[in-house]
Amino acid sequence: MYSDDYNQAHNQERMSEDVYSKPVRAGKRTYFFDVKTTRLKDDFYLTITESKRRQEKDGSFTYDKHKIFLYKEDFEKFQEGLAEVVEYIKNNCFNGTIPVSHEENQDVPQEAEPQQQSEENASSDVDKKFTDIKFEEL
Repeated sequence: MYSDDYNQAHNQERMSEDVYSKPVRAGKRTYFFDVKTTRLKDDFYLTITESKRRQEKDGSFTYDKHKIFLYKEDFEKFQEGLAEVVEYIKNNCFNGTIPVSHEENQDVPQEAEPQQQSEENASSDVDKKFTDIKFEEL
């Protein structure tokens, strides 16, 4: 990115006002979709920020952030391009289904388990959590 473009976008963002924000947590990353007004408050644009938490050597945390600015005249083309690329990845890289990795599921709440379990199911759950140890073998 050219430094003039960066400086112009940074200055515009500082003088803008947040209208709406939608955070999307996805594993170790969070994406922020922020609707902002222009400096004169007569138009709107979107910023998309990727934020990833990193732990430093001293144990403190920092956030790596990457941001793009999307203007209304580009919304449709951006949406079409994104949909096309996701569809390509789905069909050509993953045979029609994008697999969900374990990391992506860590923030997804698990469905509540039924309140009542049969004794048979409860004992099989216990068996899975513990190993039978014979003290003679120790």
